[in-house]
Amino acid sequence: MSAGSPAAIATRAVVFEGPARPLELRETSVRALADGEVLVRIRCCTLCRNDLNAWRGERAAAVPTILGHEILGEVEATAGQVRYWDSEREIRVGDRVTWSLTVSCERCFFCERGMPQKCERLFKYGHEIEVAGSELSGGLADHCLLRQGTAIVPVPEGLSDAVAAPASCATATAAAALRTAGDLSGQVVLVQGAGLLGLTASAWASKRGARVVVAEPDRLRRERSLRFGAVAAFDPERERGKLEHELTSATDGRGADVGFELTGQRAAVEQAPFLLRTGATYVLVGAVNPTGPCLEPETIVRRMLTVRGVHDYAPEDLGAALEFLGGEGSEFPFAEAVGAEFPLQRVEEAFRFASQRTALRVAVRPD
Repeated sequence: MSAGSPAAIATRAVVFEGPARPLELRETSVRALADGEVLVRIRCCTLCRNDLNAWRGERAAAVPTILGHEILGEVEATAGQVRYWDSEREIRVGDRVTWSLTVSCERCFFCERGMPQKCERLFKYGHEIEVAGSELSGGLADHCLLRQGTAIVPVPEGLSDAVAAPASCATATAAAALRTAGDLSGQVVLVQGAGLLGLTASAWASKRGARVVVAEPDRLRRERSLRFGAVAAFDPERERGKLEHELTSATDGRGADVGFELTGQRAAVEQAPFLLRTGATYVLVGAVNPTGPCLEPETIVRRMLTVRGVHDYAPEDLGAALEFLGGEGSEFPFAEAVGAEFPLQRVEEAFRFASQRTALRVAVRPD
């Protein structure tokens, strides 16, 4: 397909009109591609917490929209010569690919300062209102239309769709968090939360030479974290004493060198100063909704804590995520993260199943 060609491809998309409204599978068609655009036939989309929050009305979403941003697919058409991110390799029909959650202009104030995910003209897959120019921008569909400037990366051979799909959100965000934390070799690391983000951070930090301790209230998730690089895992409320003892005994009484907040819960942030050493680095990732005051400024000052926030990620983090999953990360059971798969026409059932939290991820696949 080239720019200006007629739109001749029929497709389907699940349209989200708002919480408490049924998800509707609609027939539509693919418009003609503009220069630099890529049409991808979706192979797998996994549901993340943000999708569930929008569906439940716990996150404001522009509607109508097509949810889903952890997406993997196969290139069906391109308009003009389009290359992979950070590569001279041309994208070809049939390539298996994933792409960055966000598209940036690369020229604004934030882009020039290394924060493309905060671009002043940001476009975000799975979050945009379904209007002309932003059609088919979510993963709950047969196709996704990638606009010019999207950071597209090839999926390594041997990496399954289900393992690779979350790379464009959870795994890449974990990559950004670890990049922000710096060198972890020989460090004692606290990971708060053992969802997919926490498990990924735990596994990755352990491969970077860290001793990882997990704080997670859910028993099954605590047990799972021990298979993802953690040396110990505790309920942060019921086993707080044990958690503190584990961290202090490994550091001559000082506390963790680095902490990752991956829960979004106020209680986790409030507890962190009691678990981190003076001079520690604390990276907040999960707190994407208001929680109210959590950290006392005096504590930050007197303890000389470095507190960093991470929201979304840069394209380099997506590249690192796929490299990890296809390399060192293959030693961990990421294949178990997807607990169920549903066809597109059963997407309501997929959301209901995912909301039960028995699985880290639920996959939706077109027929």
